[in-house]
Amino acid sequence: MTHPITLTLVGGPTVAFEYAGLRFLTDPTFDPPGPSGNLTKLAGPALPRDSIGRVDVVLLSHDEHEDNLDVSGRAALADAGLVLTTPEGSQRIGNARGMARWESLTVDGDDVPITITAVAARHGSSAVKHLAGQVTGFVLEADGWPTVYVSGDNASVGKATQVAQRFPGVAVAVLFAGAAKSPRIGDVLLTLDAERAAQVAALWPGASIVPVHIDDWAHFTQPREAFLADWVRYADDSRLAVATRGQPLVLP
Repeated sequence: MTHPITLTLVGGPTVAFEYAGLRFLTDPTFDPPGPSGNLTKLAGPALPRDSIGRVDVVLLSHDEHEDNLDVSGRAALADAGLVLTTPEGSQRIGNARGMARWESLTVDGDDVPITITAVAARHGSSAVKHLAGQVTGFVLEADGWPTVYVSGDNASVGKATQVAQRFPGVAVAVLFAGAAKSPRIGDVLLTLDAERAAQVAALWPGASIVPVHIDDWAHFTQPREAFLADWVRYADDSRLAVATRGQPLVLP
């Protein structure tokens, strides 16, 4: 029997969750709505940073875009016990540890060690990777706990397939979706749309699928309602675990 996981969607790609006694936070975004760099935020966080409490580990897919790390989110990194991100990102963030692809590290959880592995991800297509920047996903493993995949800003089914080949036992897949696009890059998906997300979900037929990165930003071309409506064209929605902003979601 594995322990349940409780996740809380703060907004955008930002999720707080408990795992083996530690509190994890993905891609921190806590700014209010309005212009944010070259992007536009449509809604503020469902929860303020202070309400989340202690953060032991931040899983940061990348630091270069405001919808994954905004001003308030960047300030929140200073309070985290451990910040994990890309090798390039660690050169820009003083207290972050960069992890190469497929590199693993172990941290002490509640009576069990937690293995965190940085996994393959691509922010867009290979043709625009020099513009979109370096990104990473993560996999968490611990005895007595479900294996968790956090995709980060990955738009590639092929990269997710590489993850599935190495980690076939993923039980919870947190997929960054929303079909994000940027005018400076053109009509290139920077995150998963519903069709690609369904293809990724099929890699782990028994996993719970948690779509995030579907709220709060104007450049998401398939935000929440559109994503969920399109999902049923490609996959059964019985495995979808849809989080409501600010409300705990328990995954058995």
